[in-house]
Amino acid sequence: MHDFAYLSDTRFLKAPPAADQPLAVAGIAWDGSTTGRPGARMGPRAIRQASHMLCDGIHPHFDVSPLGHLGDAGDLALPNTSLGAMREAMAAPVAALIRRHHMAWLGGDHSITLPLLRAYREWLGRPLALVHLDAHCDTWQDHFGEPSGHGTWVWEALQECLLVPACVTQIGIRSSGTRAAREHVRDRGGLIFGARDLRGLEAPAQLAPVCDAIRDRLAAHGHPPVYLSLDIDCLDPAFAPGTGTPEPGGLTSAQVLTLLEDLADLSWVGMDCVEVAPAYDHAELTSLAAASFVWTYLCACVARA
Repeated sequence: MHDFAYLSDTRFLKAPPAADQPLAVAGIAWDGSTTGRPGARMGPRAIRQASHMLCDGIHPHFDVSPLGHLGDAGDLALPNTSLGAMREAMAAPVAALIRRHHMAWLGGDHSITLPLLRAYREWLGRPLALVHLDAHCDTWQDHFGEPSGHGTWVWEALQECLLVPACVTQIGIRSSGTRAAREHVRDRGGLIFGARDLRGLEAPAQLAPVCDAIRDRLAAHGHPPVYLSLDIDCLDPAFAPGTGTPEPGGLTSAQVLTLLEDLADLSWVGMDCVEVAPAYDHAELTSLAAASFVWTYLCACVARA
């Protein structure tokens, strides 16, 4: 990991370096598996810089700040040309960090989530529930002729029994794809709330059926630990132009914030925010949204403690 001890302007919320804090962030600056526009390796730095707009970090809904509970572990030192080598290099530092901190991971493209889930599955000794916000289902069985990438990780995670299939929930899906890929999670017993299903629903009361369905599913399966994977392209490009594969017709920032706030009571064990590609951003809209989502998640952790 990079040493940010003297570089407060490069740390999330200008938090101190990670030491013994209960919460931490770390960057995974990898975009070697993108199929659209590259550049997500620059996401962690952009998200950190955008987080400085949050000033004292006190959340208007939770009325807490993660500052005082949060450290920044820098970026993992990883190869940048080989997916297999990157995932292998992730294993040791990820295992060490998740044993010391409740982690928020800053991507990077979505291929980083599979090794993260492997690490959590090994650490917790049981499959996880997954809340997955994305424009894409990421359940393809190959990656444009390659066996793995940022569009295959959900299928791979289910194949490897890293997840409880009935406790996988996808939100915001809307991209083109075969029926087998689009419906794979539902066919395995999980939940899908497509972007079309959520059009016009933003307020807590309007999104309560989604949150209640997730809670009911978790309760019916013994409340497994829950992981959040948030691809920034779940948002409509109007809210997040700075991403590799933007898809029109997506979620609003308000919808995502409502979901994060109203699902704060789940048994979260970690999260990632991926696919921020600042080279395509405008007025830092995408990195600001990503920073706000990560901050909201961290504040929820503090409020729940």
